[in-house]
Amino acid sequence: MMEIHFEEHNDSTPVYVISIAAQLSGLHPQTLRQYDRMGLVSPQRTPGGRRYSLIDVRRLQRVQNLAQTGLNLEGIRRVMALEEEVEHLRIMVQVLQNELDGQMARRRELMPLADGGALVVWRSDPQ
Repeated sequence: MMEIHFEEHNDSTPVYVISIAAQLSGLHPQTLRQYDRMGLVSPQRTPGGRRYSLIDVRRLQRVQNLAQTGLNLEGIRRVMALEEEVEHLRIMVQVLQNELDGQMARRRELMPLADGGALVVWRSDPQ
Protein backbone atom coordinates (compact mmCIF):
# COMPACT_ATOMS: atom_id res chain seq x y z
CA MET A 1 0.00 0.00 0.00
CA MET A 2 1.32 3.45 -0.91
CA GLU A 3 1.74 5.95 1.92
CA ILE A 4 0.82 9.55 1.36
CA HIS A 5 2.51 12.19 3.46
CA PHE A 6 1.10 15.67 3.69
CA GLU A 7 3.34 18.55 4.60
CA GLU A 8 2.20 20.73 7.42
CA HIS A 9 1.10 24.08 6.08
CA ASN A 10 0.62 27.40 7.81
CA ASP A 11 -0.32 30.88 6.64
CA SER A 12 3.22 31.56 5.41
CA THR A 13 3.56 28.39 3.33
CA PRO A 14 3.79 29.35 -0.36
CA VAL A 15 1.27 27.06 -2.05
CA TYR A 16 -0.82 29.14 -4.47
CA VAL A 17 0.12 29.66 -8.11
CA ILE A 18 -0.50 33.15 -9.47
CA SER A 19 -3.89 32.31 -11.02
CA ILE A 20 -5.25 30.98 -7.71
CA ALA A 21 -3.75 33.86 -5.71
CA ALA A 22 -5.38 36.26 -8.18
CA GLN A 23 -8.76 34.58 -7.70
CA LEU A 24 -8.43 34.54 -3.91
CA SER A 25 -7.45 38.20 -3.79
CA GLY A 26 -9.94 39.35 -6.43
CA LEU A 27 -7.18 40.82 -8.59
CA HIS A 28 -5.93 40.20 -12.12
CA PRO A 29 -2.73 38.11 -12.42
CA GLN A 30 -1.03 41.03 -14.21
CA THR A 31 -1.77 43.22 -11.17
CA LEU A 32 -0.06 40.63 -8.95
CA ARG A 33 2.99 40.74 -11.24
CA GLN A 34 3.04 44.55 -11.02
CA TYR A 35 2.81 44.47 -7.22
CA ASP A 36 5.64 41.92 -7.19
CA ARG A 37 7.85 44.16 -9.38
CA MET A 38 7.20 47.07 -7.02
CA GLY A 39 7.97 44.97 -3.94
CA LEU A 40 4.49 45.34 -2.45
CA VAL A 41 4.10 41.57 -2.34
CA SER A 42 7.01 39.18 -2.76
CA PRO A 43 5.90 35.62 -3.49
CA GLN A 44 8.44 32.84 -3.25
CA ARG A 45 10.10 31.84 -6.50
CA THR A 46 10.06 28.16 -7.38
CA PRO A 47 11.07 26.29 -10.54
CA GLY A 48 7.37 26.22 -11.42
CA GLY A 49 6.91 29.97 -11.01
CA ARG A 50 5.72 32.24 -8.24
CA ARG A 51 4.05 30.69 -5.21
CA TYR A 52 1.89 32.81 -2.92
CA SER A 53 1.09 32.12 0.72
CA LEU A 54 -2.10 33.00 2.54
CA ILE A 55 -0.19 35.92 4.09
CA ASP A 56 0.67 37.10 0.56
CA VAL A 57 -3.00 36.86 -0.46
CA ARG A 58 -4.04 38.93 2.58
CA ARG A 59 -1.34 41.46 1.72
CA LEU A 60 -2.70 41.67 -1.84
CA GLN A 61 -6.14 42.36 -0.40
CA ARG A 62 -4.67 45.07 1.85
CA VAL A 63 -2.98 46.71 -1.16
CA GLN A 64 -6.29 46.65 -3.02
CA ASN A 65 -8.16 48.17 -0.05
CA LEU A 66 -5.61 50.98 0.23
CA ALA A 67 -5.77 51.60 -3.53
CA GLN A 68 -9.54 51.99 -3.27
CA THR A 69 -9.03 54.81 -0.75
CA GLY A 70 -7.20 56.78 -3.43
CA LEU A 71 -3.58 56.11 -2.45
CA ASN A 72 -1.10 55.63 -5.26
CA LEU A 73 1.21 52.61 -5.21
CA GLU A 74 4.12 54.51 -3.65
CA GLY A 75 1.79 55.74 -0.89
CA ILE A 76 0.57 52.19 -0.36
CA ARG A 77 4.16 50.95 -0.10
CA ARG A 78 4.89 53.58 2.57
CA VAL A 79 1.69 52.89 4.55
CA MET A 80 2.38 49.17 4.58
CA ALA A 81 6.01 49.68 5.63
CA LEU A 82 4.85 51.88 8.50
CA GLU A 83 2.22 49.31 9.51
CA GLU A 84 4.91 46.62 9.63
CA GLU A 85 7.16 48.89 11.68
CA VAL A 86 4.34 49.65 14.13
CA GLU A 87 3.63 45.92 14.55
CA HIS A 88 7.33 45.22 15.15
CA LEU A 89 7.48 48.00 17.75
CA ARG A 90 4.28 46.75 19.40
CA ILE A 91 5.85 43.33 19.84
CA MET A 92 9.05 44.88 21.21
CA VAL A 93 7.07 46.96 23.72
CA GLN A 94 5.20 43.84 24.88
CA VAL A 95 8.47 41.92 25.34
CA LEU A 96 9.98 44.81 27.29
CA GLN A 97 6.81 45.21 29.38
CA ASN A 98 6.91 41.51 30.28
CA GLU A 99 10.57 41.83 31.23
CA LEU A 100 9.88 44.92 33.35
CA ASP A 101 6.95 43.19 35.08
CA GLY A 102 9.23 40.27 35.94
CA GLN A 103 11.94 42.60 37.25
CA MET A 104 9.44 44.51 39.36
CA ALA A 105 8.02 41.28 40.82
CA ARG A 106 11.53 40.10 41.77
CA ARG A 107 12.30 43.49 43.29
CA ARG A 108 9.14 43.37 45.43
CA GLU A 109 10.17 39.93 46.68
CA LEU A 110 13.63 41.11 47.69
CA MET A 111 13.02 44.61 49.03
CA PRO A 112 11.77 45.51 52.53
CA LEU A 113 8.40 47.20 52.61
CA ALA A 114 8.51 50.87 51.65
CA ASP A 115 6.74 52.00 54.86
CA GLY A 116 9.60 50.81 57.07
CA GLY A 117 8.30 47.34 57.69
CA ALA A 118 10.79 44.51 57.82
CA LEU A 119 11.14 41.81 55.28
CA VAL A 120 9.79 38.61 56.82
CA VAL A 121 11.10 35.30 55.58
CA TRP A 122 8.95 32.34 56.44
CA ARG A 123 10.68 29.05 56.95
CA SER A 124 8.84 25.80 56.81
CA ASP A 125 11.37 23.78 58.84
CA PRO A 126 11.52 24.42 62.60
CA GLN A 127 14.92 25.16 64.10
